[in-house]
Amino acid sequence: MTTVSHHAPKPAEQRLLTSPVLRFIALLALCSAYIQGLLVKIFDFAGAQAEMTHFGLLPAPLFAIGVIIFELLMSALVLSGVYRRPAALALAGFTLAATFIALRFWELPAGMERGMAMNGFFEHLGLAGAFLYVAAMDATRAKGGTPWSG
Repeated sequence: MTTVSHHAPKPAEQRLLTSPVLRFIALLALCSAYIQGLLVKIFDFAGAQAEMTHFGLLPAPLFAIGVIIFELLMSALVLSGVYRRPAALALAGFTLAATFIALRFWELPAGMERGMAMNGFFEHLGLAGAFLYVAAMDATRAKGGTPWSG
């Protein structure tokens, strides 16, 4: 049986892990899929509408605009720290909904396409989980506690 050692971080490690710059870079990386997605939709609005139509989200222009605005606003709120908790929760919910709409791997025949959709599905579950963690950390920080301290 393997045990995990819980040691106190060294001062340099502590400074790095609690650095506002590292926190911003981590949040930027977490939001990068949404930033990239909204830019692609803006620069290829016809493609964004086709995507909405493909997934049965009609009227496609309104859904495309709504998704662009949502991704922009929620990413900006997470990155700025303003209403970070509700924005992170909104992105977690959005990601879960989009995952169940777009990555229905169980409906595909066995093969590479199904495997890729399955990988994407579980990667998106991880992304949603990361946003839940951001919201939990924000709530914990607001209470003056430590993560998962109750």
